[in-house]
Amino acid sequence: MRAVVSEIVFDCADPAALARFWAALLGGEPVDRSPDWSYVDPPGFVRVAFQRVPEGKAVKNRLHLDLEAGDVDTAAAGAVRLGAVRVDDIVTDDHGRFQVLRDPEGNEFCFVGG
Repeated sequence: MRAVVSEIVFDCADPAALARFWAALLGGEPVDRSPDWSYVDPPGFVRVAFQRVPEGKAVKNRLHLDLEAGDVDTAAAGAVRLGAVRVDDIVTDDHGRFQVLRDPEGNEFCFVGG
């Protein structure tokens, strides 16, 4: 049997707010199914969903999204305007560039580019 990823779910405190942040970042319209569950269907990607949990984020994510950005600087600046926070400086190596950020609830993600 082979499974197929149908959605990626983030635990969070405010599903509606996080759905709006990620919709602005990835495209798609945020949908609030209930006060405890919101999601967005970004074009060309699986559903990204947000479920309310009682506990806050305590440690580094064990999984994060790498988002192809082309221009890492511009993408990171736009994400910061939406409420993201940069983590350290942009890293440049033999494979390209990347910027680690945190969404408004502290979930890490990266913009990557050549």
